[in-house]
Amino acid sequence: MSDQTSNDDVDTPKSAASRLFDIRLLIGGLFTLYGLMLTVAGFFTSDSARAKASNININLWLGIGMLVLGLFFLLWHRLNPLKLAPPPDDGAAEQRRHEH
Repeated sequence: MSDQTSNDDVDTPKSAASRLFDIRLLIGGLFTLYGLMLTVAGFFTSDSARAKASNININLWLGIGMLVLGLFFLLWHRLNPLKLAPPPDDGAAEQRRHEH
């Protein structure tokens, strides 16, 4: 019997935690949230504010653009999820299994 403890549970990343911190999910969520807020603000833009922007409702157009970009990132994350590579087998794990 060996005094060494198995580090298999410690070394293996948890799949739920790794999927949670996928950068596509973070970017998609933030762009979708800000895009939704800007789109709603664009519906309530005053005529004087629109006149300052050469009669372009910039909040509405940027909000729609950010919303589309955010939804693209979320769709990308959904259709192509993060795949974790298995840890490299250096033979030490095999040796530990034969010892027990």
